[in-house]
Amino acid sequence: MKKVILLLIAVAMYPLFGQAQVLNGVYVEHTSSERKPVPYQYLREADVMWSKIIWRRINLTEKMNLPLYYPTKEMPDRKSLTQLIMWGIKNKSLTPFQGDDFASQYTLNEIDERFGARIDTTYDIDPDTGERIPIIAKRKANLSDVKEILVKEMWFFDKQRSIMEARIIGIAPIRIYYRDDDIDQVEARQSILFWIFYPEARNIFASQPVYNEDNQAGQITFDDIFFKRRYTGYVYKESNVYDDRRVEQYTTGLEVLLESERIKEKIFNFEHDLWEF
Repeated sequence: MKKVILLLIAVAMYPLFGQAQVLNGVYVEHTSSERKPVPYQYLREADVMWSKIIWRRINLTEKMNLPLYYPTKEMPDRKSLTQLIMWGIKNKSLTPFQGDDFASQYTLNEIDERFGARIDTTYDIDPDTGERIPIIAKRKANLSDVKEILVKEMWFFDKQRSIMEARIIGIAPIRIYYRDDDIDQVEARQSILFWIFYPEARNIFASQPVYNEDNQAGQITFDDIFFKRRYTGYVYKESNVYDDRRVEQYTTGLEVLLESERIKEKIFNFEHDLWEF
């Protein structure tokens, strides 16, 4: 009987000692994978005395936003924002929507097509028979083409807590690419790929760490970046009577950035004017 018990113990412990366990570091990292997003404060409609929706455009290649863009290649321990979103769509049933009203959805095949993934067929000549031979090449989606994103935010004043707060409603990747015949890359083309509903994605974002340049032991997640607004961008458009037209539709050049600053200042001044000093 003792021999049987010892045999069972040996079989159970074989995975621990039967093969080498290589640890890439000095401790096992499991904090981020178990993290949950910080819940929002409960909000009643009656407590919202003012609100405004704005769309912010974020360049992922700017220095402050680089943790959202890199890595551009697959790594075992890190993902870029685009890689994480696509992983969530394929593995966690994250819903890709066609617009920021979140009414209709895209299929996974439609998203791949919007990324430029397709099957190209070329022909070669068989030297023996002289017949044309089809050569099929599959082009994969290049996730590094996403160099910008749109963030839909709602700013509101909660009179119950007496604070101005911003909450993200949705995020949309923007693909920047060139046509195949544009060899010199003269004219960049842009395409809003899809929208995701941010509250639905928070659990996925909270479980994935990003690179912390200041302290790799102090892990932060994608949800931390968006929740704490650790990114920079300019106001792309605001809710308005003109069918929510974009800033670029009624101004050009440097005036676009000045108008963006004017919209941000208007929100700041509204909050500032609520108080007496």
